[in-house]
Amino acid sequence: MTLSDRQRALLARLESDYANGLSSAEAARRRAGDGGGLNGVRPPLDCPKWVCCLLPCIKHVPSMKQFRLVQPDDAEVLRDGTWIRYDHASLVVGDVVRLVEGDVVPADCAVMSLGMDRAEGATDERSELTVDSRLVTGEAKPRQIAPRRSDGSVDGEALWYGSRVLEGACVAVVTATGSRTVLAKLIREGRWPPSADLSEEVEEINRMENEDLEAGIALTPVS
Repeated sequence: MTLSDRQRALLARLESDYANGLSSAEAARRRAGDGGGLNGVRPPLDCPKWVCCLLPCIKHVPSMKQFRLVQPDDAEVLRDGTWIRYDHASLVVGDVVRLVEGDVVPADCAVMSLGMDRAEGATDERSELTVDSRLVTGEAKPRQIAPRRSDGSVDGEALWYGSRVLEGACVAVVTATGSRTVLAKLIREGRWPPSADLSEEVEEINRMENEDLEAGIALTPVS
C-alpha cells in the first residue's frame, strides 16, 4: 500500500521510520525527553491508591467503569526493524504499531496502511478497517476506513486512544501519548464520558492542528 504525500510529511515531522520503526535507543531518548513519563491517561476520579482501597465503591462509579473499558493492554510495535509486543505504557510518539481486530488503540495514531503488511506497493483492495470510538468521543456508529485512491493509499485517518478495532487490521504511527491524547483532554475538560457526539469537533480540532503543523507553526503541548 503506497504512502500518500500527507503520510510521508507526517512521518517526517515525527522523525519516524515507517520501514523499521524507532530504535530502542531512540524510543528511550524520547521517553526521557518527555520527563520519563509513560503512556497512560489519568482516570476521571484520580484518587490515591489508599483512598481507592478504603472506598472501593469508587471503582463502581459509572465513569470509572467506562474508563476501564477504554484501557489498552499491550501493543505490537516495530522496534529496530522487528515486530514485538510491549506494554502500551512504553509507547512514544513516532512509534509504528500494528492493530488487529479486538485491539484497543494504545495511543492517538494516524493510519499508514490497511492490512497486516507495511510494505509499500502491497495493495489489497479488500482491506478495510472498522473502529468503534463510541466510548471515547460518543460517535453514533463505528467508523469504516477504506482505501481512498486507486493505489490503495489512505490519508492518515486518526485513531484515538481507547477506541476499539472491530474488524480489519492496520499499521499506524503514534501521534500523541498520555496527557496529550484526545481522551486525556476530554477528561481534563470534564466532558468525558461524552454525553453527546463529539467526534466532529474532535476531528476538526485534529484537522486544524495538522494544518498548523504543515504550515510550520509550533504548537504548545497540552499540559
